[in-house]
Amino acid sequence: MITNSVLETKKIGSNLAHQILKNKLSKQAIVIGLEGSLGGGKTSFAQGFAKGLGIKEKILSPTFVIMKRFAIQNLQFTNLYHFDCYRIDKPSELLELGFKKIIQNPNNIVIIEWADKIKKILPQRIIRVTFDFLAEKKRKIIIK
Repeated sequence: MITNSVLETKKIGSNLAHQILKNKLSKQAIVIGLEGSLGGGKTSFAQGFAKGLGIKEKILSPTFVIMKRFAIQNLQFTNLYHFDCYRIDKPSELLELGFKKIIQNPNNIVIIEWADKIKKILPQRIIRVTFDFLAEKKRKIIIK
């Protein structure tokens, strides 16, 4: 998909959230890995995604705290965990925050900015979203 504004990037995030809410629970958390360069749209996408889940709190990049938890008012899912791995040196740093337990809980949705930095500890089944700069406000977003 090609976006030409932050608003369009947020809308794609929101649409993905709506699709996920329609799914049945699986055996683990829904994990979404966001990858791309600095300023590529990852946080904007995460903001739209959270809004699509019905979260009213302001979603900011958790760069300095690494992780934030938000309650989801939904019958299937109870928490959105937002991770920002920009400042992570070793994937094991997330394990100290209970990452394994978080991604094993099927009631959780986990969105991870800079997911490529923690590939070694990600589950095999994740939704990968990559962001490429095409121009100042134009982005190419690929969801796999």
